[in-house]
Amino acid sequence: MNRISKIPYEEIGAEKLSELMHAFYKRVSQHPLLIPIFPEDFTETIRKQIQFQTQYLGGPNIYTEEHGHPMMRARHMHFKITPDRAQAWLECMAEAMDEVGLDGKFREIYYKRLVMTAHHMVNAPNDHEEEGF
Repeated sequence: MNRISKIPYEEIGAEKLSELMHAFYKRVSQHPLLIPIFPEDFTETIRKQIQFQTQYLGGPNIYTEEHGHPMMRARHMHFKITPDRAQAWLECMAEAMDEVGLDGKFREIYYKRLVMTAHHMVNAPNDHEEEGF
């Protein structure tokens, strides 16, 4: 018997995704490495991230419908994203996943995809690398 798998967005659902993004940005807003590259008010950032993650996980294309093609690397080029910042971003996400109880195979696959995305966004060396340390 063939079982049809749920798309990832159906597996997490809109409510859990929203919880995850709010828990994630609560951490981002307090992380010393990340604060400088985010706005003071996270309201719009969270809204856009929920739209993007909905689409990223196979849900409706609500991000593209409102903002055009994601072009994530291009949209982030004016921010200094270092390997340390990418790691801090991932740590905030892992902690948020813990907080909302995201686990199992879904979490494992989703997190691996986010790791690839975070590394793809890196566009600058760590500050200590620039100084020759």
